[in-house]
Amino acid sequence: MYKIKLQQFSIVLSICLAVVSCKAPSAVTMSENKIVPESFGISKDTVNSSTLSWNNYFKDPNLVNLIDIALKNNQELMITLQEIEMAKNDIRVRKGALLPSVGLRAGTGVEKVGRYTSQGAGDATTEIAPGKEFPDPLTDFNIGAYANWEVDIWKKLHNSKKAAVTRYLATIEGKNFVITNLISEVADSYYELLALDSQLQIVKQNIQLQQNALEIVKIQKEAARATELAVQKFQAEVLASKSLEFQIDQKIVETENTINFLLGRYPEKIARDSASFLNLIPATIQSGIPSQLLINRPDVKQAELDLTAAKLDVKVARAEFYPSLDISAAFGLQAFKTSYLVKFPESLLYNLVGDIAAPLINRNAIKAEFANANARQLQALYNYDRTILNAYLEVSNQLANISNLEKSYALKEKQVTALNTSISVANDLFKSARADYFEVLMTQRDALDAKLELVETKKDQLNAFVQVYKALGGGWK
Repeated sequence: MYKIKLQQFSIVLSICLAVVSCKAPSAVTMSENKIVPESFGISKDTVNSSTLSWNNYFKDPNLVNLIDIALKNNQELMITLQEIEMAKNDIRVRKGALLPSVGLRAGTGVEKVGRYTSQGAGDATTEIAPGKEFPDPLTDFNIGAYANWEVDIWKKLHNSKKAAVTRYLATIEGKNFVITNLISEVADSYYELLALDSQLQIVKQNIQLQQNALEIVKIQKEAARATELAVQKFQAEVLASKSLEFQIDQKIVETENTINFLLGRYPEKIARDSASFLNLIPATIQSGIPSQLLINRPDVKQAELDLTAAKLDVKVARAEFYPSLDISAAFGLQAFKTSYLVKFPESLLYNLVGDIAAPLINRNAIKAEFANANARQLQALYNYDRTILNAYLEVSNQLANISNLEKSYALKEKQVTALNTSISVANDLFKSARADYFEVLMTQRDALDAKLELVETKKDQLNAFVQVYKALGGGWK
């Protein structure tokens, strides 16, 4: 009768534990905002330049070859690939938690208990065979298999595995984002190198013009048509231009090394054709519609997957409030003497245990972890919204940049043409003493600055061509 009441009490206690522990706090409700503007401007054409592979988007064979090497050797990309492998292994860990763990165990030991204890007194009065008492001290030998399994009642382990899978997919998108950035960095540096080559050529041509003017002013000085001041002014301009030449040489070395670093190799000469730099015309950009960014941009897709994983983490944290069911079992042989291990069924041992455990009092740690999971979920939501907004603004900025640079370049071309003409005019007037040396110097200086700015504007155009491809999500496919 007493035994029956004890069993009933245990059942009631288990039910009470389950009811109390099921009172888990509710998760924070969120509303995802995937609404983006319908277009980047007036056009709603869905044709998108990001669908082009990078080796079709960039036409320069030297640049295509550099990007290809970078994608094979870049260390940052290799590091990202290892992060993918770690995320893949985490899936295996989470998947393993769903299955029973089975192992083998073998052991031996010796035990000596006090004679005047319940166990010692019992062993002393018990015979294992006629005339044979329990050994003192008592040895113990055992060998067997054991298993443990947590029954996933509340989908805690399943959700944990889903979160690991989602984060694995997020690392793949992270790798795609690294590829997109790597391609744009190589292309930007390559066009910068071409621009520096063009600027160096312009400076060398300008030095030649300045030296010719210096020779003329020296002759005029000998003829008493110019002063030593004019000679020194022209000499200073030649020296300033030569100094600028060395500055550009240094920038070329640094830019080449930047490209070599992206390619994962030690410094070597970068193959390129700079002769026709100013004649390079970027292809027409098709921006598509903003909603395509949700599919094309790896960083947007990564942020969305991180948000999904954060939601699953909340479910896992909430399941910690509920009772857990653990089942353990063991099967093997045990005896105090090795020769007895093979005696059946006397040496046989087995057990099967089921435990239900639930947090009842002092659940602060579980509550704190649940609150943290909710906070991380909100962080992931805000990051997702921010990433979409940033993607739209990046495309919008680059489209406006392309349009404005095109107009600016056309005006600077006219400025350079006018200044080139003014150099010839100033030199002719100087030779006939109708203009002083200062006007010649200022005209040459203005022409040099305008030519360098023209090259800089062309470089900005090509960089915008690269950046809009990156902003649209191109390069990783």
